[in-house]
Amino acid sequence: MSWLRRKPLADLTAVAEEKKLSKALSAFDVTLLGLGVIIGTGIFVLTGIGAANYAGPGLMLSFVLAAVTCAFVCLAYSELVAMLPVSGSAYTYTYASLGEFFGWWVGWGLVLEYSVGASAVAGGWSAYLVGILHAAGIDLPHALTAVPHDGGIINLPAVLVVLFATSLLVLGIRESAKVNRVLVLIKVGTIFLFLFLAAPHVDPANWDPFLPYGWQGVTAGTAILFFAYLGVDSLATAAEETKNPKVDMPIGIIASLVICTILYIAVSVVMTGVVPYPQLDTAAPASYVLEYVGMRAGSAIVGTGALCGLSTVLLVMIYAQTRAFYAMSRDGLIPHSLCRIHKKYRTPHIITMIVGVVVALISGFTPIHIVAEMCSAGTLFAFMCSALGIMVLRRVYPDVKRDFRCPAVYVVAPLAIIFCGFVFSQLSAHTIELFVGWSLLGFLIYMGYSRKHSVLGQTNVTNESVSE
Repeated sequence: MSWLRRKPLADLTAVAEEKKLSKALSAFDVTLLGLGVIIGTGIFVLTGIGAANYAGPGLMLSFVLAAVTCAFVCLAYSELVAMLPVSGSAYTYTYASLGEFFGWWVGWGLVLEYSVGASAVAGGWSAYLVGILHAAGIDLPHALTAVPHDGGIINLPAVLVVLFATSLLVLGIRESAKVNRVLVLIKVGTIFLFLFLAAPHVDPANWDPFLPYGWQGVTAGTAILFFAYLGVDSLATAAEETKNPKVDMPIGIIASLVICTILYIAVSVVMTGVVPYPQLDTAAPASYVLEYVGMRAGSAIVGTGALCGLSTVLLVMIYAQTRAFYAMSRDGLIPHSLCRIHKKYRTPHIITMIVGVVVALISGFTPIHIVAEMCSAGTLFAFMCSALGIMVLRRVYPDVKRDFRCPAVYVVAPLAIIFCGFVFSQLSAHTIELFVGWSLLGFLIYMGYSRKHSVLGQTNVTNESVSE
């Protein structure tokens, strides 16, 4: 059937060889990269919301479950990246393994992962800015710093930071290894400063009850904060640049996941130990905790560090969304005109501006917990398809060289699917309904436009005509 046609592996391999990258990263570099892409919204934003509304002090167990799930995913995902190191991420891998329709479905789902996720980042950024200004004695109008659901009119700081980030991306902002290392130091330093200032104020009585929402609360907490580990798919893309991917990738992946999980747990322990968990329902929990114990200066410093960390995450997520769309336009699944390259800046300026405006609108008017759940839904679905895809490619292309091979793939990949499926099932019914509705809309677009304009489909038709 035409909708199951796979993108030829030879085409992707040719693209990969044209963009061959030098192998310069060690396991330590991969670990630092992992810390850079994983530490962000999860630890600075969702810890408070997750504790208050889902898991209470048991949130630390939610992080453990999410980390185990991501470990299985990353081991499977890394083989795909080493085999097909081209732009498009999970979309490209699914297109090559499960076929065009599922590739489109995953690409359509990446909108939830990147664009909706960027909106959650912007919401957290706004909350920390408001907290910093409050610590300095400046209170912005609630109507302009909260979404309608929370009694405001618009979250204006979130909208403005998204538009600013979009402008930078249109002009061609690029990250470097040096910048990443500096930002990692700022992020990790901010976390340790928070722990140093807040830990002495921990009251063990606040951990009782430890599981106020039961084990169901722990799994529900995992579902919403799975967003915290969204960066692992970016980490896997480093496989092509590692010196010894067979060793460096698993070491870097597991090391970064373990370090981040330890930091997440430590922050959860301190937050819920200092402030009763029902009071942590804020998008800027680190600043709130320090202000709660009277450390306004510390609150401002930690908030500033969080702003730095969240700013880069916002840039990377909007960038990733535009590049995923670029890959889809190259395949004819969305209009190529949307992804034209600017003659001066050499960036896909039209789709970047479209994505920026959409992200700005979502962040300005949508509650952050709903945004985070939708992001988790898109991420989990993409991970499940990628894990299934690796097993398909092992069968279809058994002899293709793989710089990194997932160990015990027929155990690890199914476990990744099972764990992701379980976490997905813990999302709220409303979120699952929204995901189904989003998928149906994507199906209509595919049938009405993408299937007819697919480059692969047109190539097949031409070949059939020539053979006749």
